[in-house]
Amino acid sequence: MPLVSIIVPVYNAEKTIGRCVNSILNQEYRDFELLLLDDGSTDASGELCDDFAKKDPRVRVLHKANSGVSDTRNRGIARAKGKYLQFADSDDWLTPEATKFLVQAITDHNCDMVIADFYRVIGERVSQKGSIDEEGVMERADFAIKMMQKPADFYYGVLWNKLYKRSIIEKHHLRMDSSVSWCEDFMFNLEYVRHARTIYALRVPVYYYVKTKGSLVSQGISVKKTIQMKRTVFACYNDFYKDVFDDMDYEKRKGQVYRFLFDAASDGSVSPLNIPGTYRLGNERTQIGTGALEGEGVFFDAYREQKLQERLLDIVALRNDLATVDVKLLYFLGQSHEKCTLKETADILHITRRELSASIQKLLGKEMIAVVEKDRTKEYALTQEAENVMSELLFVLCDLEQVQYEGFSPEERAVYEKLNEQRKRNIQDALRS
Repeated sequence: MPLVSIIVPVYNAEKTIGRCVNSILNQEYRDFELLLLDDGSTDASGELCDDFAKKDPRVRVLHKANSGVSDTRNRGIARAKGKYLQFADSDDWLTPEATKFLVQAITDHNCDMVIADFYRVIGERVSQKGSIDEEGVMERADFAIKMMQKPADFYYGVLWNKLYKRSIIEKHHLRMDSSVSWCEDFMFNLEYVRHARTIYALRVPVYYYVKTKGSLVSQGISVKKTIQMKRTVFACYNDFYKDVFDDMDYEKRKGQVYRFLFDAASDGSVSPLNIPGTYRLGNERTQIGTGALEGEGVFFDAYREQKLQERLLDIVALRNDLATVDVKLLYFLGQSHEKCTLKETADILHITRRELSASIQKLLGKEMIAVVEKDRTKEYALTQEAENVMSELLFVLCDLEQVQYEGFSPEERAVYEKLNEQRKRNIQDALRS
């Protein structure tokens, strides 16, 4: 039985389904089944789904008459075998470590749901989206208070940046409401959180969201039906808070609860994602081209190792509001070594002097490093504030080792490490001469 069931509704998505499915099948985490649910597509989507199923036994396909995304997801939930459920839309795609991080969070912290950051893609621009400031476990009431601050936000409303326990869904007979076509995901989440004790906020983007859902007006839904759906959604939202808080607390927060009506009133869709700090798609994380990935020789080997390290450091940086260069510098300063000049430090870290100076100033401002005097010279040392980052770096280094020694027996690894130590000494001796 797979640990995770990933559910993807598919409707006339022949242009994007390949990117979506490949991002799932190429996940670093492997113990999953992929349910592709063809909702009566009239293009080649159904055939493409069947092709994926022929090539990979983890893929299961269901072809059905068109009935809408909510009913289609419900069919997927009913057929899922995994302990955990993950959702994706056929227009979008996942980061390579998405499922791994979601599963790690829900199992390591024994929580009932994980909610993660994501990337918002508009054309060739991308920006990171997330609404909870600190990573960690929250009680249901704490999560409800956070959600109250941005009630109509995609971050809370969608399915695809979360991981769910199938046992909770089945125990309480939770399903999507196919009678509404606005905030139906949000209503499902509200019902789910009602039965959740703890939620883990993961401050790492796990998903690329590119689908732009139009307003209710653009969907051709009548004013009467629009009002009716909004009333249904708000009643669900209001009931959620009545359930989470006692009568006195609810009365105190009633004004905040009703804020949902104002936040969602303008357009009939979940609030627009006006996110500052966008950048060109492809620059949001460490990338490597096909030529560099396949190239032969010592320079390509060194470059690939560097890129793998940077990709793992990216995750630590995202979790702590840092740049990758800042994490590199913290790790460097945390190692015991002879004092290096700033020029040598920049060379070792593969960054410019300007990048190094900017990183030093940033880490000083965050009080993660401090200036200390040693032998009448000034040096930079880590402070208590850097402890969380250094702890996460240890886990990253373990991941790096796992990747590098994949397929090695313990004996082979021991021999390799011994030979590699000799290799490093040979290089040091050559540079001394």
